[in-house]
Amino acid sequence: MAKTKTSKPSKSSKSKAPVARALDPVASTSRIDIGISAGDRKEIAEGLSRYLADAFTLYLKTHNFHWNVTGPMFNSLHNMFEAQYTEQWNALDEVAERTRALGFNTPGSYAEFIRLTSIREEKGADGVPDWKGMVQQLVSGNEAVCRTARAVLKTADDAGDDPTVDLMTQRLQTHEKYAWMLRSLLE
Repeated sequence: MAKTKTSKPSKSSKSKAPVARALDPVASTSRIDIGISAGDRKEIAEGLSRYLADAFTLYLKTHNFHWNVTGPMFNSLHNMFEAQYTEQWNALDEVAERTRALGFNTPGSYAEFIRLTSIREEKGADGVPDWKGMVQQLVSGNEAVCRTARAVLKTADDAGDDPTVDLMTQRLQTHEKYAWMLRSLLE
């Protein structure tokens, strides 16, 4: 359960996480009174934007690898990647809708996602790694999503935003499990 807190100025970020700049509130933001200050809602929405960018980038990478995997692990990885990208795709909407519920627009373009993501952009079809390289990249991507989710969870918890805490907890459980399952293929 989120901690109760009094409104206070946001602490400056010590990490080098990408900043969600120019996050536009929706027209009705000033009328939102859900028990979370406008400043806290904005800070949470900025974190959710970074999370969404990481999650979308990982989704796209997983889908790319589903299409392009080859070798002796083809069938199992093709099926595993499909299950993961399908689940990831469905989860993106929940994150975007939470940002909207807080009163802010969500990023939705490749340009915004590239600017906000902490996951390194890889070559597309011309630079597809072998299956082990794919798995290594997906382990790293899932771990990056976990780190971003954990940061958003802390911000939301400090602000008493239980729905975002719950959402990020669910996403952490999923991506930690994916990272573990993928990592075990490399042992």
